[in-house]
Amino acid sequence: MSVLFSSFTLRDITFKNRIVVSPMCQYSSVDGFANDWHLVHLGTRAVGGAGLVISEAAAVSPEGRITPNDLGLWKDEHIDFLKRITTFIEIQGSVPGIQLAHAGRKASHDVPWKGGKALTDNTAWQTLAPANIAYAATEPQPKAMSVNEIKQCIADFENAAIRAVKAGFKVIEIHAAHGYLINSFLSPLTNKRADEYGGSFENRCRFLLEIVKAVRNVMGEKLPLFVRISAIDWVDGGWTINDSIVLSKLLKAASVDLIDCSSGGNSRDQKIEVGPMYQVSFAEQIKKETGIATGAVGMITTPEEAESILQNGQADLVLLAREFLRNPYFPLVAANVLGDNIAWPDQYVRAK
Repeated sequence: MSVLFSSFTLRDITFKNRIVVSPMCQYSSVDGFANDWHLVHLGTRAVGGAGLVISEAAAVSPEGRITPNDLGLWKDEHIDFLKRITTFIEIQGSVPGIQLAHAGRKASHDVPWKGGKALTDNTAWQTLAPANIAYAATEPQPKAMSVNEIKQCIADFENAAIRAVKAGFKVIEIHAAHGYLINSFLSPLTNKRADEYGGSFENRCRFLLEIVKAVRNVMGEKLPLFVRISAIDWVDGGWTINDSIVLSKLLKAASVDLIDCSSGGNSRDQKIEVGPMYQVSFAEQIKKETGIATGAVGMITTPEEAESILQNGQADLVLLAREFLRNPYFPLVAANVLGDNIAWPDQYVRAK
């Protein structure tokens, strides 16, 4: 059997294979509620054989949404439909996961297919950041968060994690990448604070570590906790892979189980060297330097690429995004390509 279709266990949760549906915003919610689109979107990937299906970023507060149509987990009423989704995913033999997020200064935008620009009408809201530095000169300036607002945001992550567990999610991922709120606290490019949440590397990491502590406390010890990071800013003077290695050691000590290794998104000055598997080296370096499990993501599109990452010990899980949009049944196809005989849903066996 290929490594891709071998099982993998973190804490009390076993994934039947190493293929993960990466969180992908669908911009299809009203007031944060999941609906039939999310059920079919996520459920189809579970039917397609993924070991772990991670729901899109769920905002921990209304002002934490990228767009007005983002998924949310800021109130108890969001739980019921999400529970329907997690139940269906588990029936298919997959593990349901969810990403918790706050968009920070990149919030209050329109959906991508309407241009994705910052909202300027009565639907817009005040964005938040560690400092009042806009992502682009054409966008409204964010409000520098007070310490009380930081503490409230930590509580929002904690309460969203409580709801996630009640909704049946077996993995929680904290979104600390792509220029969203937590990432903007980490990077020296965007964190210009002079208090305990800014300045030194230790202070810039404080916000994330306090969120991790709060989320782990309400998750308990049986469920895995992931953190998605931008391993580098791709900007001179910004966050580096060495910073990510040190942070990953701190996260491991704080009971995080896996680092989901993405990159970029925090500065318009970034110069990203894009190509097949272009971020895999970050997962490899963090895994080898810290001993924590890692997930590789970014332009991984073929079964052979996914298998090679695992064969070479570069990561423990492989996350796919756009390839799953093209083919919800990627794992079924990949097994055939790699010569693995895996179970298909009973309803589909006649096509195997």
